[in-house]
Amino acid sequence: MELKDKVAIVTGGASGLGKATVKRLIGAGAKAVIFDINEENAAKTINEVGENNCLFVKVDVTSEESVQAGIAAAKEKFGGIHICVNCAGSGDAARTVGKNGPFPLDRFEWIIKLNLIGTFNVLRLCAAEMQNNTPVSADGERGVIVNTGSVAGIDGQIGQAAYSASKAGVIGMTLPIARDLGKIGVRINTICPGIMETELFALVPDDMRKGLEANAQFPHRLGQPDEFAHLVQHICENGYMNGETIRLDAAMRMPPR
Repeated sequence: MELKDKVAIVTGGASGLGKATVKRLIGAGAKAVIFDINEENAAKTINEVGENNCLFVKVDVTSEESVQAGIAAAKEKFGGIHICVNCAGSGDAARTVGKNGPFPLDRFEWIIKLNLIGTFNVLRLCAAEMQNNTPVSADGERGVIVNTGSVAGIDGQIGQAAYSASKAGVIGMTLPIARDLGKIGVRINTICPGIMETELFALVPDDMRKGLEANAQFPHRLGQPDEFAHLVQHICENGYMNGETIRLDAAMRMPPR
């Protein structure tokens, strides 16, 4: 898909991997719609990329009503939706049974709801809109979806049961959704980033950082948000890539802890 003048919804687009994706897609000629709950960070992002190229809508990705309102706002400003990139998510580290007892079920449910159900909620509603697009290629392509998994969905560490389960779910639904959406010309792929150098990771102590960097085989460093965004761009532009889960982690394999 040629990105010029296409419209991309990016959940979690106010910071981190989502923000990097917004900036790169706009740089390639697309328009971006940020679905996020952080109004302050979203305002900063729009100030960087320009309000003519970007729209912020405060959206709860777990709410059908909220996502539908966001989609309506995106269509009103830019006329349609061609790309959906799901970056919204969170984690909650705790052992299944710890010093304070078993992992609280409500916390487990929340991570699943946000990371897995929220991702599915947004992509299903975006795909329903994409099916109405005029095909943009000779193959009949109408849309592209990119989800964010995690290496934790494959190499889950101690204390990551909830997060790993949520991301494994994102990975697991990639191929069946690709098969579901093939008939309407919509592709879907999942990126599983390793340790990325986002604003949140800047709070990690130096000794922990060095240990994580040591797990990266080459290059021996953490990933940059724009490297994630670059892969999003490639997935959008490569019309034959579909149903794939791609690790972006410098051949890192996470140890048990």
